[in-house]
Amino acid sequence: MEEYPKLMMLQSCPFCWKVRSLLEHLKIDFQESQLNPLRRKKALKFAGDWGKVPIWRESEEDFVVDSTPIMIYLDKKYNDSKLSGSNSERQNTWLKWVDEKLSKATIPILYGSIGSALSSTRTVSKLEKFGFFSRHLYAWTGFPIMWGIIAKTRVKKDGRKPKKLWHDLLDELVAEFNGKQFFGGDTPDIVDIAAFGIVRSISPFKQFKEIGSHESGMIWYNAVKSTLN
Repeated sequence: MEEYPKLMMLQSCPFCWKVRSLLEHLKIDFQESQLNPLRRKKALKFAGDWGKVPIWRESEEDFVVDSTPIMIYLDKKYNDSKLSGSNSERQNTWLKWVDEKLSKATIPILYGSIGSALSSTRTVSKLEKFGFFSRHLYAWTGFPIMWGIIAKTRVKKDGRKPKKLWHDLLDELVAEFNGKQFFGGDTPDIVDIAAFGIVRSISPFKQFKEIGSHESGMIWYNAVKSTLN
Protein backbone atom coordinates (compact mmCIF):
# COMPACT_ATOMS: atom_id res chain seq x y z
CA MET A 1 0.00 0.00 0.00
CA GLU A 2 1.37 3.41 -1.00
CA GLU A 3 2.13 6.00 1.65
CA TYR A 4 0.87 9.57 1.38
CA PRO A 5 1.32 12.48 1.23
CA LYS A 6 4.14 12.44 -1.28
CA LEU A 7 6.07 14.86 -3.43
CA MET A 8 6.61 13.47 -6.91
CA MET A 9 9.85 15.02 -8.09
CA LEU A 10 13.17 14.97 -9.89
CA GLN A 11 16.35 15.92 -8.02
CA SER A 12 17.49 18.20 -10.85
CA CYS A 13 14.17 20.07 -11.17
CA PRO A 14 14.41 23.61 -9.68
CA PHE A 15 10.63 23.84 -9.31
CA CYS A 16 10.65 20.67 -7.20
CA TRP A 17 13.22 22.28 -4.91
CA LYS A 18 10.84 25.20 -4.36
CA VAL A 19 8.20 22.84 -2.97
CA ARG A 20 10.66 20.67 -1.08
CA SER A 21 12.12 23.74 0.62
CA LEU A 22 8.66 24.86 1.76
CA LEU A 23 7.87 21.40 3.10
CA GLU A 24 11.09 21.45 5.13
CA HIS A 25 10.52 25.05 6.26
CA LEU A 26 7.03 24.16 7.54
CA LYS A 27 8.27 20.83 9.00
CA ILE A 28 5.67 18.84 7.04
CA ASP A 29 6.17 15.07 6.97
CA PHE A 30 6.09 13.69 3.44
CA GLN A 31 7.33 10.86 1.25
CA GLU A 32 9.80 11.80 -1.48
CA SER A 33 8.82 10.00 -4.69
CA GLN A 34 11.75 10.34 -7.08
CA LEU A 35 10.93 9.40 -10.65
CA ASN A 36 13.01 7.90 -13.42
CA PRO A 37 13.24 10.84 -15.87
CA LEU A 38 12.90 8.53 -18.86
CA ARG A 39 9.69 7.01 -17.45
CA ARG A 40 8.22 10.21 -16.08
CA LYS A 41 5.20 10.41 -18.39
CA LYS A 42 4.12 6.88 -17.57
CA ALA A 43 4.44 7.51 -13.82
CA LEU A 44 2.43 10.73 -14.09
CA LYS A 45 -0.31 9.37 -16.32
CA PHE A 46 -2.81 9.79 -13.48
CA ALA A 47 -2.42 13.59 -13.75
CA GLY A 48 -3.81 13.76 -17.28
CA ASP A 49 -2.19 16.25 -19.62
CA TRP A 50 0.06 17.77 -16.93
CA GLY A 51 2.87 15.25 -17.28
CA LYS A 52 5.44 17.24 -15.29
CA VAL A 53 6.86 17.48 -11.79
CA PRO A 54 6.39 18.56 -9.09
CA ILE A 55 3.09 17.01 -8.11
CA TRP A 56 1.89 16.98 -4.51
CA ARG A 57 -0.21 13.88 -3.97
CA GLU A 58 -2.25 13.32 -0.82
CA SER A 59 -4.08 10.20 -2.01
CA GLU A 60 -4.77 8.26 -5.19
CA GLU A 61 -7.38 10.84 -6.18
CA ASP A 62 -6.21 14.05 -4.50
CA PHE A 63 -3.25 15.89 -5.95
CA VAL A 64 -2.06 19.41 -6.80
CA VAL A 65 0.17 20.29 -9.77
CA ASP A 66 2.63 23.13 -10.50
CA SER A 67 5.09 24.48 -7.96
CA THR A 68 3.55 27.83 -7.00
CA PRO A 69 -0.03 26.52 -6.65
CA ILE A 70 1.34 23.63 -4.59
CA MET A 71 3.20 26.04 -2.30
CA ILE A 72 0.12 28.22 -1.82
CA TYR A 73 -1.98 25.11 -1.12
CA LEU A 74 0.49 23.78 1.45
CA ASP A 75 0.83 27.15 3.15
CA LYS A 76 -2.95 27.42 3.44
CA LYS A 77 -3.52 23.86 4.68
CA TYR A 78 -0.60 23.56 7.09
CA ASN A 79 0.26 27.15 8.00
CA ASP A 80 -2.95 29.23 7.85
CA SER A 81 -1.51 31.06 4.79
CA LYS A 82 1.00 32.91 6.98
CA LEU A 83 3.61 33.00 4.22
CA SER A 84 1.33 33.83 1.30
CA GLY A 85 -1.75 35.30 2.93
CA SER A 86 -1.04 38.91 1.97
CA ASN A 87 -1.65 38.01 -1.70
CA SER A 88 -0.22 41.43 -2.48
CA GLU A 89 0.70 42.70 -5.92
CA ARG A 90 4.34 42.86 -4.78
CA GLN A 91 4.32 39.24 -3.66
CA ASN A 92 2.57 37.99 -6.81
CA THR A 93 4.95 39.97 -9.03
CA TRP A 94 8.00 38.45 -7.39
CA LEU A 95 6.65 34.91 -7.40
CA LYS A 96 6.31 35.36 -11.15
CA TRP A 97 9.86 36.78 -11.26
CA VAL A 98 11.17 33.66 -9.54
CA ASP A 99 9.55 31.42 -12.15
CA GLU A 100 10.28 33.52 -15.21
CA LYS A 101 13.69 35.00 -14.41
CA LEU A 102 15.48 33.11 -11.65
CA SER A 103 14.50 29.60 -12.71
CA LYS A 104 15.53 30.20 -16.31
CA ALA A 105 19.02 31.19 -15.16
CA THR A 106 19.68 27.62 -13.99
CA ILE A 107 20.25 26.32 -17.52
CA PRO A 108 22.98 28.85 -18.48
CA ILE A 109 25.00 28.31 -15.31
CA LEU A 110 24.78 24.52 -15.46
CA TYR A 111 25.17 24.06 -19.21
CA GLY A 112 26.57 27.37 -20.51
CA SER A 113 29.91 25.92 -21.63
CA ILE A 114 30.82 22.52 -22.97
CA GLY A 115 32.85 21.76 -19.83
CA SER A 116 30.09 22.74 -17.40
CA ALA A 117 27.50 20.91 -19.52
CA LEU A 118 29.50 17.67 -19.38
CA SER A 119 30.04 18.05 -15.64
CA SER A 120 26.37 18.82 -15.02
CA THR A 121 24.98 15.94 -17.07
CA ARG A 122 27.29 13.54 -15.23
CA THR A 123 26.04 14.92 -11.91
CA VAL A 124 22.41 14.64 -13.03
CA SER A 125 23.02 11.03 -14.07
CA LYS A 126 24.09 10.29 -10.48
CA LEU A 127 21.33 12.30 -8.80
CA GLU A 128 18.40 10.96 -10.76
CA LYS A 129 16.84 7.53 -10.63
CA PHE A 130 18.04 6.28 -14.00
CA GLY A 131 18.53 2.62 -14.81
CA PHE A 132 22.14 1.44 -15.08
CA PHE A 133 22.47 1.75 -18.86
CA SER A 134 20.35 4.88 -19.24
CA ARG A 135 22.47 6.60 -16.57
CA HIS A 136 25.66 6.16 -18.57
CA LEU A 137 23.94 6.96 -21.84
CA TYR A 138 22.55 10.24 -20.45
CA ALA A 139 25.88 11.22 -18.89
CA TRP A 140 27.60 11.23 -22.28
CA THR A 141 24.83 12.09 -24.73
CA GLY A 142 22.85 14.64 -22.72
CA PHE A 143 25.43 17.40 -22.62
CA PRO A 144 25.62 18.13 -26.38
CA ILE A 145 21.86 18.76 -26.38
CA MET A 146 21.82 20.85 -23.21
CA TRP A 147 24.87 22.89 -24.21
CA GLY A 148 24.69 23.00 -27.99
CA ILE A 149 20.97 23.61 -28.36
CA ILE A 150 19.38 24.95 -25.18
CA ALA A 151 21.98 26.71 -23.00
CA LYS A 152 24.02 28.19 -25.83
CA THR A 153 20.91 29.86 -27.26
CA ARG A 154 19.90 31.32 -23.89
CA VAL A 155 23.38 32.66 -23.12
CA LYS A 156 23.65 34.25 -26.55
CA LYS A 157 20.17 35.79 -26.28
CA ASP A 158 20.85 37.25 -22.81
CA GLY A 159 24.36 38.46 -23.62
CA ARG A 160 25.73 37.99 -20.09
CA LYS A 161 28.05 35.33 -18.76
CA PRO A 162 26.14 32.92 -16.48
CA LYS A 163 27.94 34.17 -13.35
CA LYS A 164 27.15 37.80 -14.21
CA LEU A 165 23.52 36.89 -14.88
CA TRP A 166 23.17 35.23 -11.48
CA HIS A 167 24.88 38.06 -9.63
CA ASP A 168 22.62 40.59 -11.35
CA LEU A 169 19.53 38.57 -10.40
CA LEU A 170 20.64 38.27 -6.78
CA ASP A 171 21.37 42.02 -6.72
CA GLU A 172 17.83 42.61 -7.96
CA LEU A 173 16.31 40.30 -5.36
CA VAL A 174 18.28 41.60 -2.37
CA ALA A 175 17.56 45.23 -3.35
CA GLU A 176 13.86 44.44 -2.88
CA PHE A 177 14.40 43.64 0.82
CA ASN A 178 14.41 47.36 1.67
CA GLY A 179 17.10 46.93 4.31
CA LYS A 180 15.47 43.90 5.94
CA GLN A 181 16.94 40.41 6.18
CA PHE A 182 14.35 38.83 3.89
CA PHE A 183 11.92 39.72 1.14
CA GLY A 184 9.24 39.06 3.76
CA GLY A 185 10.86 41.46 6.24
CA ASP A 186 12.20 40.02 9.48
CA THR A 187 11.12 36.48 8.56
CA PRO A 188 10.96 34.65 5.22
CA ASP A 189 7.73 34.64 3.24
CA ILE A 190 6.68 32.53 0.27
CA VAL A 191 8.85 34.55 -2.15
CA ASP A 192 11.95 33.92 -0.01
CA ILE A 193 11.25 30.19 0.08
CA ALA A 194 10.52 30.01 -3.67
CA ALA A 195 13.66 31.93 -4.62
CA PHE A 196 15.74 29.95 -2.13
CA GLY A 197 14.49 26.69 -3.67
CA ILE A 198 15.65 27.73 -7.13
CA VAL A 199 19.10 28.72 -5.85
CA ARG A 200 19.27 25.54 -3.78
CA SER A 201 18.69 23.42 -6.89
CA ILE A 202 22.18 24.46 -8.06
CA SER A 203 23.85 23.43 -4.78
CA PRO A 204 24.63 19.80 -5.79
CA PHE A 205 26.65 21.09 -8.76
CA LYS A 206 30.17 22.51 -8.76
CA GLN A 207 28.89 25.71 -10.44
CA PHE A 208 27.27 26.68 -7.15
CA LYS A 209 30.56 28.30 -6.15
CA GLU A 210 29.93 30.99 -8.79
CA ILE A 211 26.68 31.89 -7.04
CA GLY A 212 28.32 31.48 -3.64
CA SER A 213 30.66 34.38 -4.30
CA HIS A 214 27.71 36.80 -4.12
CA GLU A 215 28.09 38.01 -0.52
CA SER A 216 24.70 39.53 0.27
CA GLY A 217 22.91 36.80 -1.68
CA MET A 218 24.62 34.11 0.39
CA ILE A 219 23.82 35.88 3.66
CA TRP A 220 20.15 35.71 2.65
CA TYR A 221 20.46 32.14 1.34
CA ASN A 222 22.05 30.84 4.52
CA ALA A 223 19.52 32.70 6.67
CA VAL A 224 16.66 30.96 4.83
CA LYS A 225 18.50 27.64 4.97
CA SER A 226 18.73 27.91 8.76
CA THR A 227 14.90 27.78 8.96
CA LEU A 228 14.71 24.33 7.34
CA ASN A 229 14.83 20.93 9.04
